[in-house]
Amino acid sequence: MEYLIIVVVLVIILLAILKATKKDANMDFNKLVEYLGGKENIIETEINLSRFKATLKDVGKANKEGIQKLGAKGIVEIDNQLKIILGPNSKQLKKYIDDLK
Repeated sequence: MEYLIIVVVLVIILLAILKATKKDANMDFNKLVEYLGGKENIIETEINLSRFKATLKDVGKANKEGIQKLGAKGIVEIDNQLKIILGPNSKQLKKYIDDLK
């Protein structure tokens, strides 16, 4: 009986952790667009697997630290482009930004 209670408690804890992790995986796209300098600053977007590439009017308006805090695994700046490693969120973000325009 004691083992059953322990197993039930562990399952509940595991489910709580999985739910919290899933919530964190969904980025706040509004905030990300803001960190890219707003929708007016975004000229073009592309995706390649887990990478999201944004061509910006003014790359200086981008808040790279903020983007990193939202869950980006890496950011590379080349000329007026930011290449951001987002994982599975890349495709959703591109669709979100395309719908904004």
